[in-house]
Amino acid sequence: MTGQQLPPMPADWQRALAIVAHPDDLEYGCAAAVAAWTDEGREVTYLLVTRGEAGIDTLEPAKAGPLREREQRASAAVVGVSSVEFLDHADGVIEYGLALREDLAAAIRRHRPELVITLNPADTWGDTWWNSPDHRAVGRAVLDAAGDAGNRWIFPGAGGEPWPGVRWVAVAGSSNPTHAVDVSTTLEQGVSSLLEHRAYIEALTDEDPESYCRNLLEGFAQQNAERFGGRPAITFELFSR
Repeated sequence: MTGQQLPPMPADWQRALAIVAHPDDLEYGCAAAVAAWTDEGREVTYLLVTRGEAGIDTLEPAKAGPLREREQRASAAVVGVSSVEFLDHADGVIEYGLALREDLAAAIRRHRPELVITLNPADTWGDTWWNSPDHRAVGRAVLDAAGDAGNRWIFPGAGGEPWPGVRWVAVAGSSNPTHAVDVSTTLEQGVSSLLEHRAYIEALTDEDPESYCRNLLEGFAQQNAERFGGRPAITFELFSR
């Protein structure tokens, strides 16, 4: 990754809400940035739209869902996140639409974040890999719900009083990053956080789980360093509200 140097993420906020589709979505890089924020005393809450029950081919959904929920809670704790919530949308078939937007607007009103974090809603990862329909649906709905949450006439019965206080939505995994977070001191936490998804990772790859997690996250962070003064970094595309 080359190009113009990226500025650091804004620092004048206290509460963030990270909304993604599945357990493990936040751990492929973003969690190292979350660790940097919680180390600074900021509050971060995780909201998972599904429990990831369709994510392990060798394990039926009724067993995979509770397992992946436990792994996600353990993973969040590694980076200083104690509040982890799950919605009950079905893994693999999340539908973008009013029901999803309402659920997310209600969560934003309830948690009242200044920063909302989500995952790449684009059709692809880079120029090569087709993105999951769940990622696309959730990412797009988060961007919309950040505005819905502040309008009292949209979903008036969802989540109590409107919250117009979302100042930014930060998209992790974007091919067009605008900002970055220094993870020099928290990359190890990021690796440990991903490693908590051991059952999922062991089903995903034949590699040693620790080597898989370390090589992947260190590779991302070092690649991003080229645009962040040589410092290991996690990047985001930041949208202002």
